[in-house]
Amino acid sequence: MRKILIAILGVYILVLSLAWVIQTDTANAVPAFARKYNMSCTTCHAPFPRLKAYGDEFAGNGFVLKDQDAPRYFVGTGDEHLDLIRDFPIAARFEGFIKHETVTDREADFTSPYNLKLISGGALTKDIAYYFYFFLSERGEVAGIEDAYIMFNNLFNSELDVYLGQFQVSDPLFKREVRLSYEDYLIYKTKVGESGVNLAYDRGAMLTYGFPGGTDIIVEILNGNGIGEADDFRVYDNDKYKNFAGRISQDIGDYLRIGGFGYFGKEKSDYTNEIWMAGGDMTAGNDKVELNVQYLERRDDNPEFAEVKPSEVETRGGLAELIVMPDGERSRWYAVALYNKVDSDIDDNDYESITAHVGHVLRTNIRLILEDTYDIENEENRAVVGFVVGF
Repeated sequence: MRKILIAILGVYILVLSLAWVIQTDTANAVPAFARKYNMSCTTCHAPFPRLKAYGDEFAGNGFVLKDQDAPRYFVGTGDEHLDLIRDFPIAARFEGFIKHETVTDREADFTSPYNLKLISGGALTKDIAYYFYFFLSERGEVAGIEDAYIMFNNLFNSELDVYLGQFQVSDPLFKREVRLSYEDYLIYKTKVGESGVNLAYDRGAMLTYGFPGGTDIIVEILNGNGIGEADDFRVYDNDKYKNFAGRISQDIGDYLRIGGFGYFGKEKSDYTNEIWMAGGDMTAGNDKVELNVQYLERRDDNPEFAEVKPSEVETRGGLAELIVMPDGERSRWYAVALYNKVDSDIDDNDYESITAHVGHVLRTNIRLILEDTYDIENEENRAVVGFVVGF
């Protein structure tokens, strides 16, 4: 095990050294939004793909900079009722890793490409935007579309925004897609028993409203069964129920934000399962140190869809993530510590891990990473070295 970790670390140092030698001051590729506005990715990300507050504001404004129109963004067609994007915006994200896990008998696994996706988004017209990405490859398979929605911004000249499509239920909490670590936020992915409900991808509508005092309210109306294929009747929802989620959060000064989350729904197979979730979250820190904490409680009254309902199944857990960037958004090196915990009455759902992650921002849109995760529950270890590129 020690020899394997040393070998992986050696490969990481070699890749880092070679890349440092060949980089030039002009070799800075920028994704779609940066191309549109002729600005650096660091305007919204630090480091990429992690969003800064300005990046959240940009996305919440329909991918438009306030009081600034991109020059020649739409084609002049002579039709006053047609806004047609001149150049279809597209970007890509490419990730690859070398991985060793003690749970397998492989010495090392070249997992590249691990993720390869095409991303597009932007304004369709004033106050209407879109966003989607297509996974050309996710862990060796064509995964298809995950995020895909239309956004109506500032409805009725207010701070009300409406999203229609498919998205992650947990997006208002902590966004899995822009995390820095290879290790995931496991509490959001947890499904209990035979239940199809978790806080990852689902289809529905999301309404958001922001108040001047730093209070945000979000309501989600969901199918409650993920983003699988339609049935023979071309219907996505597999039962008659709709599920509901909501979050309220509040800024407290410049360095603290707290929030509360709730979820309620039903699902049906042969019999019904009623679910509720509740919890709190917190973000504290500044541009150099950030602490993110999430706690959730979940109850399922029949997650195996049994004819005779058993006792209620309890599941609880959360995450704690510490991000350190010594030079703020200009940091070329950064570190992440991540703790995951899931504790359920169904033992197969139990999970506990601690992760240490170090990354180097080689270029604004190229990161090299070294990460080690220890699975406390199963006493297993995973070491990962790799790259994340956006262009």
